[in-house]
Amino acid sequence: MVPIAITVNGKLRKAHVEPRTLLVHFLREHLNLTGTHVGCDTSQCGACTVLVDGRSAKSCTLFAVQADGSEVTTVEGLAPEGQLHPVQQGFWEEHGLQCGYCTPGMIMSAVNLLKDNPAPSESQIREGIAGNLCRCTGYQHIVTAIQHAARHSGKAAR
Repeated sequence: MVPIAITVNGKLRKAHVEPRTLLVHFLREHLNLTGTHVGCDTSQCGACTVLVDGRSAKSCTLFAVQADGSEVTTVEGLAPEGQLHPVQQGFWEEHGLQCGYCTPGMIMSAVNLLKDNPAPSESQIREGIAGNLCRCTGYQHIVTAIQHAARHSGKAAR
């Protein structure tokens, strides 16, 4: 077992983990933060996307020990005061989800995209979420949701 200390959603979390524990499993099984989904275990679907030190990362590709000393934000950490983050609000207003399985990863990728580019074009949005797969929506409502977030907040990515 290896000791780690990761700030998750603003709170320092210390634990002892097996060196091979993936960050996604640490978040879900050790911290009970189940908004981060496990979709494929091969880093292809993006359902496990979180922010690590402010940048989007697929948590199934990182060991928890690699995140030691980092700041991790999950979908649960976007709106700690109970109000929706602008990207979450966009998904709500524009029906950017269907089954919801890919939604947390899409939202986290969109937060990172809007941090880098607060007013992306449709093609830039599609490129920004290219690492996330949705098997339900056909992506148009997801793109519209991200455009909504960009229009309604100059600070969509806190």
